[in-house]
Amino acid sequence: MANYCTVDQLKAALRITDNVDDTLLTNAVEAASRFVDGYCFRDFDVAAGTATQDYIPSGLMERLPIADATSVVSVKIDDDLDGSFATTLVAGVDYQLEPVNSEISGLEWPYTSIVPIEDGYWPIEYGRKTVRVEATFGWPSVPPAVEQATLMQASRLFARLDSPLGVAGFGEMGAMRVSFKVDPDVAMMLHPFRRIRF
Repeated sequence: MANYCTVDQLKAALRITDNVDDTLLTNAVEAASRFVDGYCFRDFDVAAGTATQDYIPSGLMERLPIADATSVVSVKIDDDLDGSFATTLVAGVDYQLEPVNSEISGLEWPYTSIVPIEDGYWPIEYGRKTVRVEATFGWPSVPPAVEQATLMQASRLFARLDSPLGVAGFGEMGAMRVSFKVDPDVAMMLHPFRRIRF
């Protein structure tokens, strides 16, 4: 999985000019990137090459959530439930990709779901994968807000090494403790990218 900011970006943000802490900084970037994945319930890897993924529909005509995809090559269904995925659906006739408008607020979004139209439907058998999607999975590029949120979270993680017991220092009012909540600016930047999980 990709990281969403670089060690050099983190060093620039922290005004670090030497290489003494490069291993710790690398770990902070990796941990922050995986935090973003978990917080958003998705990853922001840049799309490269095609792959196939199988899905279990929840209803005949229900919207089928898929992994983020910049383009979809084919959608096949296991119509007779024999595991062969022999029926290829036709885009615009049997299904449509959503979001319909891929550019929203100046940002290019990947496709996140497939909806049956006309005579299209999903074969249903409880707990069985019946839809196979071949696509270029991933994002066109890492969104700037995700990059900045990762950089802020990585900075926070690196700074935590100086306060391992949650105490950042002492002031006139006593110990200054580090909050374990998600940074509100990080949460604000990532909020539009969180996928709804059912």
